[in-house]
Amino acid sequence: MSNEDVFIQNRLRKLEEMRKRGIEPYPYSYDVSHKAMDITKKYENLENGEKTQDFVSVAGRIMTSRGMGKIHFMHILDSTGKLQLYFEAGTLGEKYKLLKLLDIGDIIGAKGAVMRTKRGEITVAVSDFSVLTKGIRPLPEKFHGLTDKELRYRKRYLDLIMNPEVRDVFVKRAMIIKEIRKYLDENGFIEFDNPVLETQYGGAAAKPFITHHNALDIDLFLRISLEIPLKKELVGGFDKVYALGKVFRNEGIDQNHNPEFTLLEWYEAYVDYNFTMDRCEELFKRCAKVMGKDKFVFEGHEIDLSKRFERLTMKEALKKYADIDIDAMTDEELAELVEKHGIEPKLHPCRGVYMQELFEELVEGKLVQPVFIIDHPVEVSPLVKKKRTGEEGITERAELFICGNEMANIYSELNDPIDQRRRLEEQQKEKNRDEAYAMDEDFVQSLEYGMPPAGGIGIGIDRLVMLLTESESIRDVIIFPTMKPED
Repeated sequence: MSNEDVFIQNRLRKLEEMRKRGIEPYPYSYDVSHKAMDITKKYENLENGEKTQDFVSVAGRIMTSRGMGKIHFMHILDSTGKLQLYFEAGTLGEKYKLLKLLDIGDIIGAKGAVMRTKRGEITVAVSDFSVLTKGIRPLPEKFHGLTDKELRYRKRYLDLIMNPEVRDVFVKRAMIIKEIRKYLDENGFIEFDNPVLETQYGGAAAKPFITHHNALDIDLFLRISLEIPLKKELVGGFDKVYALGKVFRNEGIDQNHNPEFTLLEWYEAYVDYNFTMDRCEELFKRCAKVMGKDKFVFEGHEIDLSKRFERLTMKEALKKYADIDIDAMTDEELAELVEKHGIEPKLHPCRGVYMQELFEELVEGKLVQPVFIIDHPVEVSPLVKKKRTGEEGITERAELFICGNEMANIYSELNDPIDQRRRLEEQQKEKNRDEAYAMDEDFVQSLEYGMPPAGGIGIGIDRLVMLLTESESIRDVIIFPTMKPED
């Protein structure tokens, strides 16, 4: 029998002993008057050894427990932090013996007066307590039992119990998402709750998850983007729309990618990519302010969000970081350069694809401080308006990069239905379907009824949270990341 099995059997015996004594180890409710943080803050000015007449009722998980004859100390953990409890045999009488049936990890409720011990710790002097949950499995040993990151991701509930800094990340994540919604709501946007299951996926170049609906006998797709329904809502007469939710891409898992992730997209009528870049920068700075600072250490670099975000065309970035002058090179010379760097083009080889591939291979990793890379090739931007200056093969698309990571994707949205149909038809000729955009007949038809000029954006929320919480991996900011099941 393993050590864990021994602990489990011991706890099961204690559970049965409670029931023999008429104690229900899993009651229905408990009246809680205060959280740990509330008490700590309210009584921070108590003198050492001072005891109040203020009566509180608290509840939490036992994290430490130590008895010394007729007195006993515990620390409990609730959603706001830890709090010390003080038990005295003289006060509790026969109930004091019940402490022997409690273990680390059990959840209890306690009532009593607030005091500060002679050693200076805010404490509840317990006059009564109740068992609220008897834990069967022992918690990991604090310093050695939960250091394996894979185990921490797989058993996040234990990670949250044992590591306060992990709890803090998800509190901050909630604050960031709340601020995003507040910003968009303040600026007149309406949030839409669009379908997750779609008969036609679109809005991005990605491989979808496919499922089957038995009643209709059709295949359905988990959405890979939020874009198409929001644009249809622009067609329907809304001027400012957004959606914030999960999207799904049947692709690999690494430091910056999870098959299920959270995406924000908004679309605003009568503006372009320049205006939308301004909004994007403003939103990033608003979210940073919620964190109380504008400088963050991310992937080993100090990132300064207080300064104006730089803007470079893709051609300028290639010139600055890779010494490649796109306009001075022929198609053949670009093809030779791509081959020299061992790059296998993901789409049909052409000038725009060569430009995109060289940028991804030679430039992206060098973009540390926030920078909008603007004016992308049309071949990789089929939903974007062409550059208004008429520059051949270039679109009004921008991507925000920080530490080599794409943080946002911004368009002057294409609303010419004839051009849109032609571009999507061109995409269908691509052999690499995972890198091509799907044809969506209903979307094109919606444009034929007329969509106003608009600026649109997609922001990966998980990557934004990674930056603002200084987290190393996307799995650090997703509460239950996708994991291969244990055998």
